[in-house]
Amino acid sequence: MRLVTSKNYRVRVAGVDEAGRGPLAGPVVAAAVILDPNRPIRGLADSKQLTPEERNILAPKIRERAIAWAVGWADRDEIDTINILQATFLAMRRALLGLAVCPTHIQVDGNRLPRIQDLNLGCTTEAIIGGDDSHAPISAASILAKTTRDALMVQLDARYPGFEFSAHKGYSTPTHLAALEQHRPCPQHRRSFWPVAVALGSKEFVHNLGVDDGTVPA
Repeated sequence: MRLVTSKNYRVRVAGVDEAGRGPLAGPVVAAAVILDPNRPIRGLADSKQLTPEERNILAPKIRERAIAWAVGWADRDEIDTINILQATFLAMRRALLGLAVCPTHIQVDGNRLPRIQDLNLGCTTEAIIGGDDSHAPISAASILAKTTRDALMVQLDARYPGFEFSAHKGYSTPTHLAALEQHRPCPQHRRSFWPVAVALGSKEFVHNLGVDDGTVPA
């Protein structure tokens, strides 16, 4: 977890988004961001609509200017144990718990919300379809989640050579699928995802179908 704090505002909207639901390997990462209305950030948008260079410029600005921000993730074991949707919600809960400033309202990208009643945050919640492209706090969270996960995948590339994680970030690209035909899946591969189960010669553990098309975003 990482966090930063600043002024205490009466209305504090935390945007929440994730990165990494579709890949065949690596963690799913979520971020929560409370933006400072007195320190606007130009250029915020859905991370998938931005280039890697644009995301890497915006990410430090978000960390510097936000009232509070935090990231959380669920690892491969957790994804395989509780399924990718519940692991995503777990990562979101961890990001929210990492905020040093409690939000008064939470906006989550998508049409479903993680369970937060037991977190005792005392705030309202809202699910917004397409929120990462229309609501600045969610856009900021999208960017932090994406850049954090990309950096983690670059680190995993050095630890598990042969799969080119730094290039495709674990998504189901032709290069990645070809590598799975040549090498046994590494410990970071999600056993509950179909291509990995096939590579292992077992289809009994699969329960994450229909979540994502596996294509790699920008």
